[in-house]
Parts: sequence; structure tokens; C-alpha cells
Amino acid sequence: MSEKAEQNSAGALDTVKWIVATVLAALAIWGNSYYADISPLYRALAIVAVAVVAGFVALQTEQGRAFNQLRKDAMIELRKVVWPTRQETVQTTLIVLVFVVIVALILFMFDWVLKGLVSWVIG
Repeated sequence: MSEKAEQNSAGALDTVKWIVATVLAALAIWGNSYYADISPLYRALAIVAVAVVAGFVALQTEQGRAFNQLRKDAMIELRKVVWPTRQETVQTTLIVLVFVVIVALILFMFDWVLKGLVSWVIG
């Protein structure tokens, strides 16, 4: 029974945290338009600061922690990727470009032939 009550209080606290993060984001948007006469640099810095605080608050929720874990797992998987060498990249790019040119020529020929046929039929 206490586990269920603990989950309810955690869920309510998460809701409050999401409301705080949303209010902070809304205040940043409102402040940007309200203080339009202030330098854009200072407004951008203020928005970044408020966004960092709102992000920090959002990361304290259950969904935020899950998102952060997903981000960490993605970074681990990204380190496992075997990236192609420069030579492999250049060769693959050239193959794609040659194939595109060949297909473009084939389509041009089909278009030219069909245009001639239609012109012959129409007269």
C-alpha cells in the first residue's frame, strides 16, 4: 500500500516539475517579446539560461531521467559505430554520382523517344 502512495506522490511531484518547466519556457517566450527593446544578444543569453534551468527541472522527472538514460545509451552505441574511411566515402559518393548520371541519361532518352512518338501521332 505504501508503494502505491509513494508512486502517487512521485507522480504528483513530477507533474509539478513539468508545470514549472512549462512556466519557465512560457516566461522565456513572453520575456523575449516584452523586452524587445533590449539587445538581442542579452535576450538570447537570458533565453538560453532559462532553457537550461527548465531543462534541469524537466530532467528531474521520471520521464526526464528515462530520456537522459536513452541519451547516454545512444552515445554508447554511437561509439561502437565503425565509420568509413575517407577513401571509402569518396568511392561510394562517386558510385552514386555515376549511377545518378546513368539513370538521368536513360530517362532523358525515354522522354526524347516518347516525345517523338507523340509528335508523330499528333502530326
